[in-house]
Amino acid sequence: MSQELEDKAITYLRHLEARDWAAARAMCADTATVWHNDGKGDETIQDNIGGMEAQIGSIESMRYEVVRQFARPGEVLQQHVIHVSTVDGTRGQVHAAVYFRFEDGLITRIEEYANFVPAS
Repeated sequence: MSQELEDKAITYLRHLEARDWAAARAMCADTATVWHNDGKGDETIQDNIGGMEAQIGSIESMRYEVVRQFARPGEVLQQHVIHVSTVDGTRGQVHAAVYFRFEDGLITRIEEYANFVPAS
């Protein structure tokens, strides 16, 4: 079961890379919440994915590199790096630790601690 949840967490990220918002959303419970370390508190999964969709116009490409994962029943904790290229030529990486909680095979909670590092 742990490997299945690890694979689901990665599949969710692959949907985001591909800008397949509907497929990413379908992996989440209707009541799923997302928290980031930006001080804004929780948001719904609809608001979170909608926010990504609204900002994606400036992104040329993004690729999630999963560094490591740890799983327990119903939970996955992973470290990943998002490699980002924008249409204006900016390159950088977002280093993140992300917690996924699952219930009945769906994501019910995402907590992301992230830090953007511009390319040197």
